[in-house]
Amino acid sequence: MTIGARVFKTGLAVAVALWLGDWLGLDSPLLAAITAIFTIQPSIYRSWMQIIDQLQSNVLGVIIAIGAYWMFGSSPITVGLVCIVVILLCLKLKIADTIGLTLVTVVVIMEARSQGWPTALDRLGGLLLGIGSAFVVNVTIAPPRHRNRFMVQVQESQSLLSRLLRTSVSNELKESVFRKEQEKLQEQIKKLQEYYHMFAEERVWLRKSRAKRKRLLVVYKEMVITLQRGESLVEAVEEQYWAVSSESSWNKDADDHLEALCAYHEQLIWKWEGKLKPGACAAAPAPDEVVSLTDRIRGTAEADAVTRSRLLVITSSMFAYEDRLRRLNRLMDRYLEREEAEDDEAESVEEVAEK
Repeated sequence: MTIGARVFKTGLAVAVALWLGDWLGLDSPLLAAITAIFTIQPSIYRSWMQIIDQLQSNVLGVIIAIGAYWMFGSSPITVGLVCIVVILLCLKLKIADTIGLTLVTVVVIMEARSQGWPTALDRLGGLLLGIGSAFVVNVTIAPPRHRNRFMVQVQESQSLLSRLLRTSVSNELKESVFRKEQEKLQEQIKKLQEYYHMFAEERVWLRKSRAKRKRLLVVYKEMVITLQRGESLVEAVEEQYWAVSSESSWNKDADDHLEALCAYHEQLIWKWEGKLKPGACAAAPAPDEVVSLTDRIRGTAEADAVTRSRLLVITSSMFAYEDRLRRLNRLMDRYLEREEAEDDEAESVEEVAEK
């Protein structure tokens, strides 16, 4: 079992909050540690937005808690009613993620007010200290690298997709193993989408960098869609192929085409990573292979309508996957050509400056 960066930073943020609380002489540093746990997020942008939401909701909770204490006291019924009001307000303001910590704030402040203002301010200071400690730790210690994580996940997902496609028609894997690997692929694609959204959320301040990142996001989005189309092809083969009996020659050609699609996808990833030789390009399957498979299905007289329909579902999924691969190839070429042109321009400017 490995310790992830977020797990490590959560523990570190708790330790920092407790240490600073003791150093500042807070009566309740434990509250700062609890706040730090709620504030740690998987990205810097989300951590910043969490701070803003936490400050809004906690200030609101403090005001309501103090007002309710002045008017009704701090009986258990009063505290419970105030919690209900705070929950409704957080939902209305669309900051539901902060409800847990805000309720902790309400209960702590209402309980502390019976001990006087110094105790209430001490608890509020602990909340602010926990929020600040978590943000500083998240920004300074191993800041998230969503781009690297995204590409690692793309490689793993593509590798698993290739294994499933290459064994779907040949039926080499046990059914239990195949289904387990298919579920794993679905989970990886979901995680990949999360990485994409976290990378897209990050803010870039330089105009040139923003334009470059927009182009990069277009390519990344297409990578996700392509993997989704591949996963849909796996589902189509698994659901439709084994429900009918097809010609052995058609099976062999379909298996060969799946092999060609997998190889094409692999080469696209290699090209993106700069692993192909200069001038080499990813070898795309022949554009008429899927059409040929479709025509042979329609021309099979002995096949009934159900068989033809099921096989057409498979070929249509093949076409959708291949179409996204070709689109991904074009987007990669445009991005890489633009990057190469900008690098050449930058080198020209440096040469002129040196002269």
